Amino acid sequence: MSKLEHHGTYTPTSGVGKWIDARMPLPRLMYDSFVAYPVPRNLNYAYTFGGILSIFLVIQIVTGIVLAMHYVPDATKAFDSVEHIMRDVNSGWLMRYMHQNGAHFFFLAVYLHIFRGLYYGSYKAPRELLWILGCIIYLLMMATAFMGYVLPWGQMSFWGATVITGFFTAFPVIGVPIQELLLGGFAVGDPTLNRFFSLHYLLPFMIAGVVILHVWALHVTGQTNPTGIEVKSKTDTVPFTPYATIKDAFALILFLALYAYFVFYMPNFLGHADNYIPADPMVTPAHIVPEWYFLPFYAILRAITFDIGPITAKLGGVIAMFSAVLVLFVVPWLDTSKVRSAVYRPWYKLAFWLFVINSVFLGWLGSQPAEGVYVALAQLSTAIYFGFFLIVMPVLGLVEKPRRLPNSITEAVLERSAKTGGGSPQLGDATASADKS
Repeated sequence: MSKLEHHGTYTPTSGVGKWIDARMPLPRLMYDSFVAYPVPRNLNYAYTFGGILSIFLVIQIVTGIVLAMHYVPDATKAFDSVEHIMRDVNSGWLMRYMHQNGAHFFFLAVYLHIFRGLYYGSYKAPRELLWILGCIIYLLMMATAFMGYVLPWGQMSFWGATVITGFFTAFPVIGVPIQELLLGGFAVGDPTLNRFFSLHYLLPFMIAGVVILHVWALHVTGQTNPTGIEVKSKTDTVPFTPYATIKDAFALILFLALYAYFVFYMPNFLGHADNYIPADPMVTPAHIVPEWYFLPFYAILRAITFDIGPITAKLGGVIAMFSAVLVLFVVPWLDTSKVRSAVYRPWYKLAFWLFVINSVFLGWLGSQPAEGVYVALAQLSTAIYFGFFLIVMPVLGLVEKPRRLPNSITEAVLERSAKTGGGSPQLGDATASADKS
């Protein structure tokens, strides 16, 4: 199936526009990328999270720059500098709460974005590199979020940094040098805070750079769609503007409304109360837990409670935790099915939703103490997590019988419209019949 070729239609109307277009055609690039760019006409609201993530990246960078103007990366002043931002800086409380809750909603959107990709097979050829770039963005986000969580220098910040950096000591020979490099010494302190502050400030700009590559790769291969069928003709597409932009804008407004509710009415709901206690190396919190978006991986880390030959339980847990993220990079080669979308794969659809439920369950287990039945449940849930990628994906692709695929995106749209009584279930579908004729 060949990808529909797209040729630029931008025509400058003014002398200045023609002069700029001949020397640096940035307006042409923007027009061809975000106005005239053809997208499948059957995109649903699951495809709006890419745009939402772009907006939240901007929010995080802007609020982060403002906060950095007032933050002091010093172990004796960091906690007080955050309180100074909250109490004395004009609108400092707003910047801090927007940044703090923005991180939570950033991860919520990225998880929904990843699940959408897994459901609709957005990682399949020829989009493997697009998927890998997305996984790199996710890794950079995790590193940025972890370092940012340390900066308020509360109890959970300090002990979270102590525990997480301590994981590296599980690796023989190289573990301790890596930990000391991260900490800037033998324990969490001033050098650690300076390192983490510098990297936390730098990494979002690296994320922005990889996002540009991600969007570029998307525009080279073309957007996927719920059917998983490639674009075959102009009737399969609509212009990005106004169709996709209106849908993205509506989804963004709803997402921002929920975000604003947390910022103004529940700003600390997603945080931990212990982080409002200044860091104290002499007092360990009863339960050290990371933020909710790290909890599934924290549960996997603690699920390994036994030695495996020369691999200690601690090293095994660290390997399992990192593997839980790294397995995403090889998903395009683990899925053996020739059908892209779960819409036409009934058994994979069932396995996918069980995987989603299990991932949420892993997150809950990560918030519980590592004792008793919680450990056994975490081990079972960890096995299910890896089983989805290493067993279900390869095997189902070989034995599953998919449903009949439509011949084109337009055919799928018209069939669905007929089933709903002639309605228009997707934005832009109303023009399908006219375009085809």
